[in-house]
Amino acid sequence: MEARAGAGPRRAGGVLGAAGPSSANRATRTPAAPWARFSAWLECVCVVTFDLELGQALELVYPSDFQLTDKEKSSICYLSFPDSHSGCLGDTQFSFRMRQCGGQRSPWHADDRPYNGGAPVALQREPAHYLGYVYFRQVKDSSVRRGYFQKSLVLVSRLPFVRLFQSLLSLIAPEYFDKLAPCLEAVCNEIDQWPAPVPGQTLNLPVMGVVIQVHIPSRGDKLESKPPKPCDQENLLPAPVVLSSVHELDLFRCFQPVLTHVQMLWELMLLGEPLVVLAPSPDVSSEMVLALTSCLQPLKFCCDFRPYFTIHDSEFKELTTRTQAPPNVVLGVTNPFFIKTLQHWPHVLRIGEPRMSGDLPKQVKLKKPSRLKTVDTKPGLYTSYTAHLHRDKALLKRLLKGVQKKRPWDMQSALLRRHLLELTQSFIIPLEHYMASLMPLQKSITPWKTPPQIRPFHQEDFLQSLEHAGPQLTCILKGDWLGLYRRFFKSPHFDGWYRQRHKEMAQRLEALHLEAICEANIETWMQDKSEVEVVDLVLKLREKLVRAQSHQLPVKEVTLQRAQLYIETVIGSLPKDLQAVLCPP
Repeated sequence: MEARAGAGPRRAGGVLGAAGPSSANRATRTPAAPWARFSAWLECVCVVTFDLELGQALELVYPSDFQLTDKEKSSICYLSFPDSHSGCLGDTQFSFRMRQCGGQRSPWHADDRPYNGGAPVALQREPAHYLGYVYFRQVKDSSVRRGYFQKSLVLVSRLPFVRLFQSLLSLIAPEYFDKLAPCLEAVCNEIDQWPAPVPGQTLNLPVMGVVIQVHIPSRGDKLESKPPKPCDQENLLPAPVVLSSVHELDLFRCFQPVLTHVQMLWELMLLGEPLVVLAPSPDVSSEMVLALTSCLQPLKFCCDFRPYFTIHDSEFKELTTRTQAPPNVVLGVTNPFFIKTLQHWPHVLRIGEPRMSGDLPKQVKLKKPSRLKTVDTKPGLYTSYTAHLHRDKALLKRLLKGVQKKRPWDMQSALLRRHLLELTQSFIIPLEHYMASLMPLQKSITPWKTPPQIRPFHQEDFLQSLEHAGPQLTCILKGDWLGLYRRFFKSPHFDGWYRQRHKEMAQRLEALHLEAICEANIETWMQDKSEVEVVDLVLKLREKLVRAQSHQLPVKEVTLQRAQLYIETVIGSLPKDLQAVLCPP
């Protein structure tokens, strides 16, 4: 396959949604255009084709006035095709992640805050990256000069719903490759009728005569519980296709060649270590990277990650430079050239072709990075890292027994996912408990004084607390937990976790202060106060009310109503001239 030949991606001709830099439609499109529901799920749909003269070409973008920069178009073109050495014949599905090069460009875009406020942090919308879900087809075609039909259908979104979008592509793509543009327009119009993804809700999503039923995860969901039971099926004909998850991969299948090293890989992810995954094809590469980055749930993965990355990427130089330490990135690649380019990276995972037999595939071996010299390097985990925790041999035995007994893979995945979840929770719970102890007592929050500060996080104090409240209370694994915490403190994940928790605590503190004000007798307070102090209270109450109403403070509706009543009461006590200033007509 020579999909990487050519001068680079260019714009190919097209009719529906042709991907030109500008069009008459773009000038006339108004914010009232019917894409608000579509954009709650997708940014756009792209079609990338291989042109003999142009190389990869963006044939179509839909909606046609979704604006992509030239750099973004180029990235989508290269990331939507397998590398030339990957002999991907037939249909291949994979995913990529790329940096946005500009600000928000959809005039009909919805506010992210309602969704992000209810979604688990690991499933919030990407603020600065696009996620691409690709269905690539390469088949022999004598009517084409090169003898091959090569085309990719790409769903571009900011939602990490890999299972949902892969399922959607498996419905849409085969039909599109047969019927082309009219089919795609009809599908986009159907998606524009979907309800918005509301955390905690089970939704029915009709497309092409099929109803996909999904549950949108929320922060309130119990992580270890099974997905909610299907609902409202009796009224649906045909019966819906029920997805057990919008985002979870088949973890056991992804991790099959590295099961003996899952805990070490979990540690590397926890510490935000740079890791290259070299795989034989983009589907294996992207699934392994996504599986690795999902290991830390419910923690948010705070480092950069690229499920599929090519030498043509606009960030290639930035991520592969030798002038500084490797960045905190998990990089999925398929071109063996990267072994030479990224020799200085501390951890390289090379995996071979996936095996479809019933037996557990040969496990990759731990090898020293010094042996990583040639492009034909054998599969292995090349690292000098020594794991802090002892390997859980009981887990490996249970998984191996499951293989021997032909236990369903979804059960094997559930077993593996539960193990990683319990491991992450055992590590995080002591941090959560210590952080909670830094919150001022509720009785110290009084209405007419600035609320007390959250106490600082002292790492040594926390480490001392582990003796009686450490992970050993919930986890049987032995090892150097203290050493793991010390390294964790230097990682992007500690910084991300601490910032998120501190923000939530500060908002809780502010909400408690607002509640204290609303429960106090405001008329008694006003008796000996000057007009300046009263006006200051009005302005502060208004500010708190605005923040609370924009979903930034966790307060009850009754508190908001009382705060509004207090503002009106206080303003009513002021002279008419001040009332006119504070409440202009």
